[in-house]
Amino acid sequence: MTSKKILEPKPLFVERMQKLLGKDFGDYMEILKKEPRRSIRCNKLKISPEELKKRLEEKGWKIKQPFKEHGEIMVIESKLEPGELGRSLEHLLGYYYIQEIASMLPIIALKPKPEETVLDLCAAPGSKTTQMAAEMENRGTIISNEISLRRMKILASNLERSGVTNAIITKKEGLALCLKLKKAGFEFDKILVDAPCSGEGTLRSSPKTYKMWNIHSVKKLSRIQKNLAEAAFEILKKDGEMIYSTCTHSPEENEEIVDFLLEKFGENIKIEKISIPIEPRKGIRKWEEKEYAEDVKFSCRVYPQDNDTEGFFLAKFRRIG
Repeated sequence: MTSKKILEPKPLFVERMQKLLGKDFGDYMEILKKEPRRSIRCNKLKISPEELKKRLEEKGWKIKQPFKEHGEIMVIESKLEPGELGRSLEHLLGYYYIQEIASMLPIIALKPKPEETVLDLCAAPGSKTTQMAAEMENRGTIISNEISLRRMKILASNLERSGVTNAIITKKEGLALCLKLKKAGFEFDKILVDAPCSGEGTLRSSPKTYKMWNIHSVKKLSRIQKNLAEAAFEILKKDGEMIYSTCTHSPEENEEIVDFLLEKFGENIKIEKISIPIEPRKGIRKWEEKEYAEDVKFSCRVYPQDNDTEGFFLAKFRRIG
Protein backbone atom coordinates (compact mmCIF):
# COMPACT_ATOMS: atom_id res chain seq x y z
CA MET A 1 0.00 0.00 0.00
CA THR A 2 1.14 3.57 -0.59
CA SER A 3 2.45 5.73 2.21
CA LYS A 4 0.71 8.94 3.18
CA LYS A 5 1.47 12.07 5.13
CA ILE A 6 0.32 11.86 8.73
CA LEU A 7 -0.10 14.59 11.32
CA GLU A 8 2.39 14.84 14.15
CA PRO A 9 1.22 12.96 17.27
CA LYS A 10 1.13 14.77 20.60
CA PRO A 11 4.07 13.98 22.94
CA LEU A 12 1.84 12.45 25.64
CA PHE A 13 0.19 10.15 23.09
CA VAL A 14 3.63 8.99 21.91
CA GLU A 15 4.77 8.42 25.50
CA ARG A 16 1.69 6.32 26.30
CA MET A 17 1.96 4.20 23.16
CA GLN A 18 5.66 3.61 23.86
CA LYS A 19 4.70 2.32 27.32
CA LEU A 20 2.08 0.02 25.84
CA LEU A 21 4.16 -1.33 22.96
CA GLY A 22 7.78 -1.23 24.08
CA LYS A 23 10.02 -2.55 21.28
CA ASP A 24 7.07 -2.73 18.86
CA PHE A 25 6.45 1.01 18.95
CA GLY A 26 8.54 1.64 15.80
CA ASP A 27 6.52 -0.92 13.80
CA TYR A 28 3.32 0.70 15.06
CA MET A 29 4.37 4.18 13.91
CA GLU A 30 5.41 2.79 10.51
CA ILE A 31 2.08 1.06 9.82
CA LEU A 32 0.24 4.31 10.59
CA LYS A 33 1.92 5.84 7.53
CA LYS A 34 0.34 3.24 5.25
CA GLU A 35 -3.16 3.31 3.84
CA PRO A 36 -5.39 0.66 5.44
CA ARG A 37 -6.40 -2.32 3.34
CA ARG A 38 -9.69 -1.92 1.48
CA SER A 39 -11.95 -4.45 3.14
CA ILE A 40 -15.62 -5.23 2.65
CA ARG A 41 -18.09 -7.64 4.22
CA CYS A 42 -20.38 -9.59 1.92
CA ASN A 43 -24.00 -9.09 2.94
CA LYS A 44 -25.18 -12.70 3.18
CA LEU A 45 -28.80 -11.51 3.40
CA LYS A 46 -28.65 -10.63 -0.30
CA ILE A 47 -25.86 -12.63 -1.93
CA SER A 48 -23.43 -15.45 -1.18
CA PRO A 49 -19.70 -14.69 -0.83
CA GLU A 50 -19.04 -16.90 -3.88
CA GLU A 51 -21.50 -14.97 -6.06
CA LEU A 52 -20.22 -11.59 -4.88
CA LYS A 53 -16.59 -12.54 -5.47
CA LYS A 54 -17.47 -13.66 -9.01
CA ARG A 55 -19.33 -10.41 -9.75
CA LEU A 56 -16.50 -8.23 -8.44
CA GLU A 57 -13.83 -10.20 -10.29
CA GLU A 58 -15.82 -9.76 -13.50
CA LYS A 59 -15.40 -6.01 -12.95
CA GLY A 60 -11.64 -6.56 -12.89
CA TRP A 61 -11.26 -6.31 -9.11
CA LYS A 62 -8.74 -8.59 -7.44
CA ILE A 63 -10.43 -10.14 -4.39
CA LYS A 64 -8.77 -11.93 -1.50
CA GLN A 65 -10.66 -13.83 1.22
CA PRO A 66 -8.12 -13.94 4.07
CA PHE A 67 -10.10 -16.18 6.45
CA LYS A 68 -11.31 -19.64 5.45
CA GLU A 69 -14.02 -19.72 8.14
CA HIS A 70 -15.30 -16.25 7.20
CA GLY A 71 -15.69 -16.09 3.44
CA GLU A 72 -17.80 -12.96 3.80
CA ILE A 73 -14.67 -10.96 4.69
CA MET A 74 -12.98 -9.73 1.52
CA VAL A 75 -9.97 -7.54 0.78
CA ILE A 76 -9.79 -5.59 -2.49
CA GLU A 77 -6.19 -5.90 -3.65
CA SER A 78 -6.51 -4.08 -6.97
CA LYS A 79 -6.18 -0.32 -7.31
CA LEU A 80 -9.56 1.38 -7.58
CA GLU A 81 -10.60 4.84 -8.66
CA PRO A 82 -11.34 7.28 -5.79
CA GLY A 83 -14.86 6.57 -4.50
CA GLU A 84 -15.30 3.50 -6.73
CA LEU A 85 -15.84 1.17 -3.77
CA GLY A 86 -18.78 3.25 -2.53
CA ARG A 87 -20.46 3.97 -5.85
CA SER A 88 -20.34 0.48 -7.39
CA LEU A 89 -23.68 -1.10 -8.29
CA GLU A 90 -22.99 -3.95 -5.85
CA HIS A 91 -22.57 -1.49 -2.99
CA LEU A 92 -25.67 0.50 -3.92
CA LEU A 93 -27.66 -2.77 -4.04
CA GLY A 94 -26.46 -3.64 -0.55
CA TYR A 95 -24.44 -6.68 -1.64
CA TYR A 96 -21.55 -5.57 0.54
CA TYR A 97 -20.80 -3.23 3.41
CA ILE A 98 -17.55 -1.25 3.45
CA GLN A 99 -16.12 -2.22 6.82
CA GLU A 100 -12.64 -2.46 8.28
CA ILE A 101 -11.65 -6.00 9.34
CA ALA A 102 -11.08 -5.11 13.01
CA SER A 103 -14.58 -3.61 13.13
CA MET A 104 -16.05 -7.00 12.14
CA LEU A 105 -14.49 -8.81 15.12
CA PRO A 106 -17.04 -7.91 17.86
CA ILE A 107 -19.92 -9.62 16.03
CA ILE A 108 -17.75 -12.61 15.11
CA ALA A 109 -16.98 -12.93 18.84
CA LEU A 110 -20.58 -12.31 19.96
CA LYS A 111 -22.05 -14.96 17.61
CA PRO A 112 -25.68 -13.75 17.53
CA LYS A 113 -28.06 -16.53 16.47
CA PRO A 114 -31.44 -16.62 14.69
CA GLU A 115 -34.39 -16.14 17.06
CA GLU A 116 -32.29 -14.36 19.72
CA THR A 117 -33.05 -10.90 21.09
CA VAL A 118 -30.00 -8.68 20.67
CA LEU A 119 -29.15 -5.09 21.64
CA ASP A 120 -26.73 -2.90 19.69
CA LEU A 121 -26.47 -0.05 22.18
CA CYS A 122 -24.38 2.45 20.18
CA ALA A 123 -25.34 1.39 16.67
CA ALA A 124 -24.70 4.09 14.03
CA PRO A 125 -23.65 3.99 11.27
CA GLY A 126 -24.90 0.38 11.23
CA SER A 127 -21.99 -1.86 10.27
CA LYS A 128 -22.45 -4.10 13.29
CA THR A 129 -26.27 -4.14 13.24
CA THR A 130 -26.19 -5.23 9.59
CA GLN A 131 -23.57 -7.86 10.44
CA MET A 132 -25.77 -9.12 13.31
CA ALA A 133 -28.80 -9.32 11.01
CA ALA A 134 -26.85 -11.36 8.46
CA GLU A 135 -25.68 -13.83 11.12
CA MET A 136 -29.25 -14.04 12.47
CA GLU A 137 -30.66 -14.59 8.94
CA ASN A 138 -33.04 -11.66 9.54
CA ARG A 139 -34.75 -13.62 12.31
CA GLY A 140 -35.09 -12.78 15.99
CA THR A 141 -35.03 -9.14 17.06
CA ILE A 142 -32.31 -6.49 17.15
CA ILE A 143 -32.77 -3.24 19.06
CA SER A 144 -30.47 -0.83 17.25
CA ASN A 145 -30.01 2.31 19.34
CA GLU A 146 -28.48 5.67 18.45
CA ILE A 147 -28.65 8.97 20.34
CA SER A 148 -27.91 11.33 17.42
CA LEU A 149 -30.73 12.06 14.96
CA ARG A 150 -28.26 12.75 12.14
CA ARG A 151 -26.44 9.46 12.73
CA MET A 152 -29.75 7.64 13.21
CA LYS A 153 -30.79 8.63 9.68
CA ILE A 154 -27.55 7.16 8.33
CA LEU A 155 -28.19 4.01 10.39
CA ALA A 156 -31.72 3.68 8.96
CA SER A 157 -30.43 4.19 5.41
CA ASN A 158 -27.76 1.49 5.83
CA LEU A 159 -30.23 -0.99 7.32
CA GLU A 160 -32.63 -0.40 4.43
CA ARG A 161 -29.90 -0.74 1.79
CA SER A 162 -28.74 -3.98 3.42
CA GLY A 163 -32.24 -5.48 3.51
CA VAL A 164 -32.38 -5.74 7.31
CA THR A 165 -35.93 -6.49 8.49
CA ASN A 166 -35.40 -7.75 12.06
CA ALA A 167 -34.12 -4.49 13.59
CA ILE A 168 -36.01 -1.84 15.54
CA ILE A 169 -34.27 1.55 15.66
CA THR A 170 -34.48 3.52 18.90
CA LYS A 171 -33.23 7.05 19.57
CA LYS A 172 -32.22 7.37 23.20
CA GLU A 173 -29.14 8.04 25.29
CA GLY A 174 -27.67 4.58 25.96
CA LEU A 175 -27.78 4.72 29.75
CA ALA A 176 -31.37 6.00 29.77
CA LEU A 177 -32.46 3.26 27.35
CA CYS A 178 -30.95 0.53 29.53
CA LEU A 179 -32.60 1.93 32.67
CA LYS A 180 -35.97 2.13 30.91
CA LEU A 181 -35.68 -1.45 29.62
CA LYS A 182 -34.63 -2.68 33.06
CA LYS A 183 -37.64 -1.00 34.63
CA ALA A 184 -39.86 -2.75 32.08
CA GLY A 185 -38.23 -6.11 32.88
CA PHE A 186 -36.81 -6.47 29.36
CA GLU A 187 -33.70 -8.67 28.95
CA PHE A 188 -31.46 -9.68 26.05
CA ASP A 189 -29.73 -12.87 24.92
CA LYS A 190 -26.80 -10.89 23.51
CA ILE A 191 -25.63 -7.29 23.85
CA LEU A 192 -23.00 -5.27 22.02
CA VAL A 193 -21.59 -2.17 23.70
CA ASP A 194 -19.38 -0.73 20.97
CA ALA A 195 -18.70 2.29 23.11
CA PRO A 196 -17.94 5.88 22.09
CA CYS A 197 -14.18 6.24 22.50
CA SER A 198 -11.11 8.35 21.73
CA GLY A 199 -10.60 6.52 18.42
CA GLU A 200 -6.84 5.92 18.71
CA GLY A 201 -7.22 2.74 16.66
CA THR A 202 -8.53 4.63 13.62
CA LEU A 203 -5.42 6.72 12.94
CA ARG A 204 -4.66 4.96 9.64
CA SER A 205 -7.98 5.98 8.11
CA SER A 206 -8.58 9.14 10.16
CA PRO A 207 -5.29 10.96 10.95
CA LYS A 208 -7.29 13.94 12.29
CA THR A 209 -7.65 11.86 15.48
CA TYR A 210 -4.08 12.99 16.29
CA LYS A 211 -5.31 16.57 16.45
CA MET A 212 -8.45 15.78 18.47
CA TRP A 213 -6.75 13.47 20.98
CA ASN A 214 -6.31 14.65 24.57
CA ILE A 215 -6.02 12.88 27.92
CA HIS A 216 -9.00 14.74 29.41
CA SER A 217 -11.30 13.24 26.76
CA VAL A 218 -9.89 9.77 27.49
CA LYS A 219 -10.74 10.12 31.19
CA LYS A 220 -14.19 11.58 30.51
CA LEU A 221 -14.98 8.80 28.03
CA SER A 222 -13.86 6.19 30.58
CA ARG A 223 -16.59 7.37 32.95
CA ILE A 224 -19.22 7.26 30.20
CA GLN A 225 -18.09 3.78 29.12
CA LYS A 226 -18.34 2.40 32.67
CA ASN A 227 -21.90 3.70 32.96
CA LEU A 228 -22.93 2.25 29.59
CA ALA A 229 -21.31 -1.15 30.18
CA GLU A 230 -22.75 -1.49 33.68
CA ALA A 231 -26.28 -0.52 32.61
CA ALA A 232 -26.15 -2.87 29.62
CA PHE A 233 -24.98 -5.83 31.70
CA GLU A 234 -27.94 -5.26 34.04
CA ILE A 235 -30.38 -6.13 31.22
CA LEU A 236 -28.58 -9.28 30.08
CA LYS A 237 -30.43 -12.58 30.58
CA LYS A 238 -28.91 -15.26 32.79
CA ASP A 239 -26.36 -17.08 30.58
CA GLY A 240 -26.55 -14.16 28.15
CA GLU A 241 -23.38 -12.75 26.59
CA MET A 242 -22.13 -9.21 26.13
CA ILE A 243 -19.27 -7.79 24.07
CA TYR A 244 -17.63 -4.56 25.17
CA SER A 245 -15.52 -3.06 22.39
CA THR A 246 -13.74 0.14 21.39
CA CYS A 247 -11.55 1.30 18.52
CA THR A 248 -8.93 2.71 20.88
CA HIS A 249 -5.81 1.61 22.78
CA SER A 250 -6.15 3.59 26.03
CA PRO A 251 -6.26 1.21 29.03
CA GLU A 252 -8.55 3.70 30.80
CA GLU A 253 -11.16 2.97 28.10
CA ASN A 254 -10.46 -0.73 27.84
CA GLU A 255 -9.01 -2.88 30.63
CA GLU A 256 -10.20 -0.39 33.22
CA ILE A 257 -13.81 -0.97 32.07
CA VAL A 258 -13.31 -4.75 32.15
CA ASP A 259 -11.82 -4.57 35.64
CA PHE A 260 -14.68 -2.32 36.77
CA LEU A 261 -17.33 -4.79 35.53
CA LEU A 262 -15.62 -7.80 37.10
CA GLU A 263 -15.47 -6.03 40.45
CA LYS A 264 -18.98 -4.59 40.19
CA PHE A 265 -20.78 -7.85 39.37
CA GLY A 266 -18.51 -10.30 41.22
CA GLU A 267 -19.88 -13.85 41.09
CA ASN A 268 -22.57 -12.87 38.59
CA ILE A 269 -20.11 -12.17 35.77
CA LYS A 270 -17.52 -14.23 33.93
CA ILE A 271 -15.12 -13.04 31.26
CA GLU A 272 -15.00 -15.49 28.35
CA LYS A 273 -12.18 -16.45 26.03
CA ILE A 274 -12.71 -14.95 22.59
CA SER A 275 -12.49 -16.77 19.26
CA ILE A 276 -11.65 -14.46 16.36
CA PRO A 277 -9.85 -15.11 13.03
CA ILE A 278 -6.82 -12.91 13.77
CA GLU A 279 -4.14 -13.15 16.45
CA PRO A 280 -4.81 -10.57 19.19
CA ARG A 281 -2.69 -9.69 22.22
CA LYS A 282 -3.90 -10.30 25.76
CA GLY A 283 -5.35 -7.52 27.86
CA ILE A 284 -2.76 -5.85 30.08
CA ARG A 285 -2.73 -6.38 33.85
CA LYS A 286 -1.16 -3.12 34.95
CA TRP A 287 -1.21 0.49 33.77
CA GLU A 288 0.52 3.34 35.57
CA GLU A 289 -0.59 3.09 39.23
CA LYS A 290 -3.43 0.63 38.64
CA GLU A 291 -3.34 -3.15 38.74
CA TYR A 292 -6.23 -5.00 37.14
CA ALA A 293 -7.88 -8.33 37.98
CA GLU A 294 -6.17 -11.51 36.74
CA ASP A 295 -8.99 -12.33 34.30
CA VAL A 296 -8.59 -9.03 32.45
CA LYS A 297 -5.94 -10.89 30.42
CA PHE A 298 -8.78 -12.68 28.57
CA SER A 299 -9.72 -9.44 26.82
CA CYS A 300 -8.17 -8.79 23.39
CA ARG A 301 -5.98 -5.99 22.10
CA VAL A 302 -5.76 -5.65 18.33
CA TYR A 303 -2.85 -3.51 17.14
CA PRO A 304 -2.60 -2.33 13.51
CA GLN A 305 0.95 -3.61 12.98
CA ASP A 306 0.11 -7.18 14.06
CA ASN A 307 -2.53 -8.01 11.43
CA ASP A 308 -2.52 -5.01 9.05
CA THR A 309 -5.85 -3.73 10.41
CA GLU A 310 -7.05 -0.76 12.40
CA GLY A 311 -6.66 -0.89 16.19
CA PHE A 312 -9.38 -2.41 18.37
CA PHE A 313 -10.19 -3.80 21.80
CA LEU A 314 -12.82 -6.32 22.82
CA ALA A 315 -13.91 -8.33 25.84
CA LYS A 316 -16.69 -10.90 26.16
CA PHE A 317 -18.75 -11.43 29.31
CA ARG A 318 -21.32 -13.99 30.41
CA ARG A 319 -23.99 -13.38 33.04
CA ILE A 320 -23.86 -16.17 35.60
CA GLY A 321 -26.71 -15.25 37.92
